[in-house]
Amino acid sequence: MNVLGIDACGKQGWVGVRLVDGAYGGSLVDVDLGSLVARAPDCSTVAVDMPLGLLETGWRAADTEARAYLGLRRSSVFLTAPRAVWSETDYASASARCVSINGKGLSRQAWGLAPKLVAAQRCWAEDPGRIHEVHPEISFQAMAGGTSLTHGKKTWRGQAARRSLLAAAGIHLGDELGEADSVPTDDVLDAAAAAWSAYRIATGAAACLPATPERDTEGRPVAIWY
Repeated sequence: MNVLGIDACGKQGWVGVRLVDGAYGGSLVDVDLGSLVARAPDCSTVAVDMPLGLLETGWRAADTEARAYLGLRRSSVFLTAPRAVWSETDYASASARCVSINGKGLSRQAWGLAPKLVAAQRCWAEDPGRIHEVHPEISFQAMAGGTSLTHGKKTWRGQAARRSLLAAAGIHLGDELGEADSVPTDDVLDAAAAAWSAYRIATGAAACLPATPERDTEGRPVAIWY
């Protein structure tokens, strides 16, 4: 069984970690998400660290429940604005649109996701049965039995803890990763955590937040899987 976990990685675009029967099976890097996904046609499940399901009004229960679940690491989850906000072309307009719909503006950090969020939306719309939304910090905390990780993913101890959790789950990342060698370590670890969740989705072992997903206007689930 082949699955793929994907994380955004700055100017390099996207990094993917492939699992073959639950074990590390290689990496992919591409500036275009659609191209990266297309390079893994044999992967039955693809998990992407990016908001997918969007609501017309209100804040997503997936995000509020994810924050509650993470506790110490709650700040790693941004509240995802309604669909119309992401059609704006600049931060000021997007934040004003968010205020008009939800009564509260959009953070600059959340707006920074806009280009890649739109790209992820496009891919999800084309292949909703195969692509799922995940959040690596939720995946890592689930690997740890629900215990919040003490150190951030950019710190030495935080990365060591995350590599240990992946190894305990059977995902051993070696000293050479091929295409992902040039990608920041925290992004590779996040992609591997996304792949762990993808494997759980593929095998029917995954859970999601909220447990009963909301639905978008097309009836697709709005949830974070882990």
